[in-house]
Amino acid sequence: MSDSNRPREPKIIAVANQKGGVGKTTTTINLGAALAEVGFKVLVVDIDPQGNASTGLGVDASDRDMTTYDLLLEDAALDSVLRPTSVPNLMLAPSTTDLSSADIELVANERRIHLLHDALRNADIQKHAFDHILIDCPPSLNLLTVNAMVAAHSVLVPLQSEFFALEGLSQLMLTLREVRQTANPSLRIEGVVLTMFDARNNLSLQVEEDAREALGDLVFDTRVPRNVRISEAPSFAKSVLEYDTRSKGSAAYRALAQEMLNRKIGAPV
Repeated sequence: MSDSNRPREPKIIAVANQKGGVGKTTTTINLGAALAEVGFKVLVVDIDPQGNASTGLGVDASDRDMTTYDLLLEDAALDSVLRPTSVPNLMLAPSTTDLSSADIELVANERRIHLLHDALRNADIQKHAFDHILIDCPPSLNLLTVNAMVAAHSVLVPLQSEFFALEGLSQLMLTLREVRQTANPSLRIEGVVLTMFDARNNLSLQVEEDAREALGDLVFDTRVPRNVRISEAPSFAKSVLEYDTRSKGSAAYRALAQEMLNRKIGAPV
């Protein structure tokens, strides 16, 4: 019988794709907001040096005194990095361009691929009672992304519904398998979500067909549409659910959150 008084261990999901412009940060922000909206406590961990998730959640660069750089490279306490956002139940560990040098600085560290794991998989995190931790990864397969995969229980892959969408995915899968074999045996693929989808566009439909043929049930039924409200929301430092709660983009991310919650477990890498 489980102990109801035992602190909860959050589910940690790395949102990753080494290709830029696929909706990775947008998915991290809006999936986090959708989970928070239905009452889950969510933490977004921004490890992208561009810091777009931090900006998109309303934390200006000038207000990021302590960041994930300090968490990873200065051994800062998680509590010193956490920031509230305008979304109830949603907190942020922000990043800055300081992380740009992380790969070079991490090389000499013996635990270079375990630093985020050590920060997120410990007793200190449990007191916050987070249900989900979403890690926004850089658009590359560097040491920061590997840190996220080692720390995570699963990986969510946004896949842009455009030409060459599936190219490069094989390298991501190889990296996932390598991490599973060497550092995180329980790592799973949470799923692949089609982003910037236009049902009127034959190319989007072809990409969906190819993705489902190649990846099967790994591909979520939910498709995130190409939606102007999704594109506009970050310039107002809001999730699309805050910016236009009735938009098609908001509906899609609510549906994605529910579909993810209904899945029993991610697939093996």
